[in-house]
Amino acid sequence: MKSSLVKCAVLLLCLSLADSLPLSAKKKPSTSDAASIEQKRAVHALNRLAFGPRPSDVQQVTAMGVDHWIDLQLHPEKIADGGLEPRLAAFRTLHMSSKEMVDEFPDQRVIREVMDGKKSMPSEPARRAVFQVQIARMQEKKEKKGAAKLAPASSQPTIETAKNAQEPAMSADGAGDATSTAKTEEELAAAANAETNGNAANSMTPAADVPSNSETKVSDDAEAVRREERLYTDLAVQGLVDLPPDQRFKKVMAMSAEEQLAFADSLRGGRGQEFLSGLDSKQKETLLAMNNPQGVIADELIQAKLLRAIYSERQLEEVMTDFWFNHFNVFLNKGADRVLLTDYEQNVIRPRAMGKFEDLLVATAKSPAMLFYLDNWLSVGPNSMQALGVPAHPGFRGPRRFPRQNPNANEKRRRSGLNENYGRELLELHTLSVNGGYSQRDVTEVAKVFTGWTIEKPFEGGGFRFDSRVHEPGPKFVLGKKIKPNGEGEGREVLHRLATSPQTAHFISLKLAQRFVSDDPPLALVDRMSKTFERKKGDIREVLSTLFHSQEFWAEGAYRAKVKTPLEFVVSAVRASGADVGDAMPLARQLGNMGMPLYGAQPPTGYSMKSETWVSSAALLNRMNFALALTGGKVRGVKIDARQLADSSLSSDPDLLLSTMETKLLTSGVSRQTHDSIIAQLETPKTESSQDADQDRKIADKTRPPDANTVAGLLLGSPEFQRR
Repeated sequence: MKSSLVKCAVLLLCLSLADSLPLSAKKKPSTSDAASIEQKRAVHALNRLAFGPRPSDVQQVTAMGVDHWIDLQLHPEKIADGGLEPRLAAFRTLHMSSKEMVDEFPDQRVIREVMDGKKSMPSEPARRAVFQVQIARMQEKKEKKGAAKLAPASSQPTIETAKNAQEPAMSADGAGDATSTAKTEEELAAAANAETNGNAANSMTPAADVPSNSETKVSDDAEAVRREERLYTDLAVQGLVDLPPDQRFKKVMAMSAEEQLAFADSLRGGRGQEFLSGLDSKQKETLLAMNNPQGVIADELIQAKLLRAIYSERQLEEVMTDFWFNHFNVFLNKGADRVLLTDYEQNVIRPRAMGKFEDLLVATAKSPAMLFYLDNWLSVGPNSMQALGVPAHPGFRGPRRFPRQNPNANEKRRRSGLNENYGRELLELHTLSVNGGYSQRDVTEVAKVFTGWTIEKPFEGGGFRFDSRVHEPGPKFVLGKKIKPNGEGEGREVLHRLATSPQTAHFISLKLAQRFVSDDPPLALVDRMSKTFERKKGDIREVLSTLFHSQEFWAEGAYRAKVKTPLEFVVSAVRASGADVGDAMPLARQLGNMGMPLYGAQPPTGYSMKSETWVSSAALLNRMNFALALTGGKVRGVKIDARQLADSSLSSDPDLLLSTMETKLLTSGVSRQTHDSIIAQLETPKTESSQDADQDRKIADKTRPPDANTVAGLLLGSPEFQRR
């Protein structure tokens, strides 16, 4: 709702939230009522160990006992979670290997190889259709480029200019063309990095075929023809919507490549979602892949994360999976990581989220997703066999090869030499912290240790491998200690030393305390957690147990002391409202609007957990707008009935209605300022002669029931709900 009434309420609530003191600190604590205290503990636990309570969660946790619920959450294997799986069943990519994803959802490189005849066209109809549409799209882009270069010319182009106009259209992205030689993996990496810089937008957007300014300079006649073709196909789509799902799909499979291209474009809006309704998982994926093959992988990964956070009974496991992914951040839109990230989160992070920190550290170090993201797979030791040109086979008696003295730009890009990205982030972000006592020399030595930790065919979904030919020989010196030559074992030794370092214990404990207690947690708590970390050899579950059973965690000042991140806010709002999510992508787009696209943090630091990052008038207005849209049924794919949160017998009295909904949405933990502010919005009519004023009068009209949707939205946007 965008009425002047609601805008006024938003500003009042935003000003309240901007106050630096926790709301609970402004009120005297409850009396000796044991039931009230236990209920408040349940709310606190659900806001910290979970993504917020659902309508009946507080009562259930209070009934079973808060301590017992916490113990269960620390052991997720004891919690049945059968209700989640049906919601994830449609996402086939969650059960695919990275290699299978590459085969079914090809990137531009693979598509171009098929177009150029270097690989055969798939025979299976669905996969073939995906390739046909992508090839048609590439050819269309190539035609636009050619037209853009030739159209402005005032005279007949020379042979040389014509040649220059054609070549970039074939090989500008470095992925190969019909006349080029096969590219090495290093060249493909350079192309992928270039692609990353040009495609930083989150993959939840449609296919990345947006033309540049020069590409749009085609003739008006040609554009008119294309518009007519798109319109014709859109009308055809509308005609197909009424057919049974299987017949709909068969009709699309029978189209020509040009028709399928137009059809894929038409699915981006209009009746696209309606067209997909009723199709099975593979059919949906095929049609969506016609538009953007690897976007299907990203969308399913994003939706799965949101659905798990909203519906999983193993809430602490979801919170910790999100915490560790952010700690060991990998950016979705960096080349091969589009197909590597699903395995990274599901098989590297999630199973170790509450295990031993060292196991998690080693698993992330060997993960193809991390190796690709921080470019360690390209790192070459300066004195390695490959750098010195030593033949691959020791028995070879031919002349020794040495690197060229003056390599050209492509050679430099291919042979990037020693890469310190992972070594630096390992010390600064993953273990010791920026103040962990290491030097630049330590960064360089650690980088040498991890030369050879690479990926087997990364663009084909390959796994980890150690390549001795690029590993830097000889001893290394890390943090004052000698690392003896031991190939891959050197990396394991360094990881062990870092995982068992007191600095690492303190840094990880500090970050956990910041996530679960406050932006500036008590040092005494961090010290106790650090001692547990060291004593229990990095057992994350034990460190969390120390945290959750601490006096500091349950202190009055910690209650609602943390401002929710956009992810926490959106998920908690959906959970609190009892909404049913049929399509999570609109929620994901809301997160993008709030500055937190899932898997979209480009720097290795990930997203900040601190309030200062997320508190601003513009950000809070966005949150209020989302809350009102959610409760007003205006978020596509999400069904909600706010009236179910209210007692119908009280619906004619604004004050009683608000009090009832406060109890259900916020367990009555609402300040008098917030309560009075919302009542004022419900009772005070406006005088503006506009559509907004009409809406205001409807809400204020005593002959009408108060708007339960608006009340719910204002409560979800309130300062109390913004905090956890």
